[in-house]
Amino acid sequence: MKKAKTVNAGELRPEYEWSNFKELARGKYVERLQARSNVVVLDPEVTELFPNAAAVNAALRSLAEIASRAGARRGRAR
Repeated sequence: MKKAKTVNAGELRPEYEWSNFKELARGKYVERLQARSNVVVLDPEVTELFPNAAAVNAALRSLAEIASRAGARRGRAR
């Protein structure tokens, strides 16, 4: 069996030519990514309490429900 030729890093294969590629733009889609992304980084002690994203979401939904109930009660007392 013949050994496959190794391609050095940074080199194109012979069938490709740089002239066939358009100029690349770094960060072209960064604004779109930031608008659609909502990654949150938790502190290590918090990650020990919640094993996965589902657990975090459930806890936050419960907290939001409690907060909305407390806000509704305050509104009625005034």
